Amino acid sequence: MTSPATVEIQIDLPAGVQVREYERIAEGHAFHVEWNLPVTCCCETCKREAPLNLVEKNKFLSIRDLDIWGLPSFFVYQESMHRCPRCQHRQSLIPPFKRRDVKYTYRFEEHVLAGMITRTGEDVAQQLGISVETVDRIVKNRIEDAKGNKVDPQRKIERIGMDEISLRKGHQGYATILTDLTDPSKPQILAMAKGRDEAAGKACLEVLTSEQRAAVQFHHTDMGTAFLAACREGLKNSKSVIDRFHVAKKLGEVADALRKKTTEPTSEVYPVRNGSACVP
Repeated sequence: MTSPATVEIQIDLPAGVQVREYERIAEGHAFHVEWNLPVTCCCETCKREAPLNLVEKNKFLSIRDLDIWGLPSFFVYQESMHRCPRCQHRQSLIPPFKRRDVKYTYRFEEHVLAGMITRTGEDVAQQLGISVETVDRIVKNRIEDAKGNKVDPQRKIERIGMDEISLRKGHQGYATILTDLTDPSKPQILAMAKGRDEAAGKACLEVLTSEQRAAVQFHHTDMGTAFLAACREGLKNSKSVIDRFHVAKKLGEVADALRKKTTEPTSEVYPVRNGSACVP
């Protein structure tokens, strides 16, 4: 009798999260997860902090996480609530891996935004099987998060990337994204700002301390003047690097423009013989 095969799945879990069960579903992977609950909670209604008064609901929530083996994975957990002992208000306990009122993890947001560096939001949405509205909401939430936020001053940053992202091709809904490329295998988003001009680039760099900006050795941008000017002013010791993607994109645009110019329809009228046009 043959023994059943065993397959090991290695996943990088957020801090404090444990996997209790795994289930292979039709079009993906489901991980039943738990995390350390807080000792106390502050009531959203009366603002009183009290020891956790746990209420577990007979309901499980499914949250989209990163793909595994080309298929979507989901964190599944039992919905839990805190009942305030003073006003009896019940409020959901939000897991540490997601924000309120969304059905995807923080790192799924990062994955979506990283994909938008080289593609439009529409393309990313189609590839991941999500709506364009979801992508738009992710962008708006991350821009709102970035307001007033600062990067950990102890963080060592030697290489950054500054790119524009757009929701739809040809539309004006642009944003600027600043990425830590110190570890090329694990790029991490540092900041986002609305727009794609020099002011947006400067706004992103402001999340870094003066010491961190001075320590940056290389900045990766496209060939546009806005980001180059922002980095030239804010990153005094950094060298500019134009990524191959941006060079190839610009060459493609030039080649496409030349193709259209040389294949424009002529206004000349050629005689028709035997029902077919005569082409010189």
